[in-house]
Amino acid sequence: MKIVVDAYGGDNAPKAIIEGAIAALNRNNIKDFTIVLTGKSQEIEKILKEYNYTGDEIEIVDANQVITNDDSPTDAIRQKRDSSLVKAFDYLNTNSDAMALVSAGSTGAVLTGGVLLLKRIRGIQRPALSPILPTLTGGNVMLIDCGANVEPKARNLVEFAQMGAVYMQKVYNIDNPRIALLSNGTEDSKGNTLNKEVFPLLKESQLNFIGNMEAREILSGDYDVVVADGFSGNIALKACEGTALSMFSLIKKGIMSGSLRAKLGYLLLKPVLKDIKKTLDYNDNGGAVLLGLEKVLVKSHGSSKAKAICNSILQARDLVASGVLEKLKEEFTVAK
Repeated sequence: MKIVVDAYGGDNAPKAIIEGAIAALNRNNIKDFTIVLTGKSQEIEKILKEYNYTGDEIEIVDANQVITNDDSPTDAIRQKRDSSLVKAFDYLNTNSDAMALVSAGSTGAVLTGGVLLLKRIRGIQRPALSPILPTLTGGNVMLIDCGANVEPKARNLVEFAQMGAVYMQKVYNIDNPRIALLSNGTEDSKGNTLNKEVFPLLKESQLNFIGNMEAREILSGDYDVVVADGFSGNIALKACEGTALSMFSLIKKGIMSGSLRAKLGYLLLKPVLKDIKKTLDYNDNGGAVLLGLEKVLVKSHGSSKAKAICNSILQARDLVASGVLEKLKEEFTVAK
């Protein structure tokens, strides 16, 4: 299969993107995919030479425009037809062996392009952005949605729960994923108007619905899928990321300005802290998947370095191989 990579998406493009693509190919021991890089072909070829890449597993599609975070997502997708992102979507649409797309570009543009330019799985009304987060128990939890649908309807959140359950079953081999609804309290009566409308629908579904949960419990390990509207989910995700970064900054500040005892204690705890940081580092965890489309779309963090891009590409490969898209098509065809 081919995995399409937006070579000019992200803060560190194009060099980090290309370096990550080469690293992914080097880790592809069974040689089951090739990569298509979209962007300024002469610059891409120059960077490939800098990394001494001489293989034939990278195809280049020329694209002379770049969509930035300053662009209006909808206008950019419609008007910048020669951009690396739009050319990536075009290639994905017109080539049956192209199965996935990876981009670290503007989140708004990637989501808008996914919705406007790619086909949705029949029966799914709205795709949802679905990052996988590490839990305190060493497992993983999906937060769905975290930004694609700011004002969804109740039936959309039920679909999010169904998609999340299928994903965790196929990708993480969890037989009966535990589903929770993000709210401002655990009581059944808590939540805004949307939550109160969704709660009984999830309760009546055949999903393993646990009930309401609070944002502080997302990483507890007590849930496999946390369902939210895109507005609340995005705030919860950014709060998790910000808290983790703040904690490490506070620890570092305390050690550097503290006593000799504090510095000696750090030396003893250094391996533990490194493991924690690695667990929380997005560079090690790939990207967020826009679930609900007929092909895999992985949105990498905007500041992704080569390591994160490499992991996002391998994540896309694994998702295609898992059969999760086929399972979603099957589930929603039966449901409709």
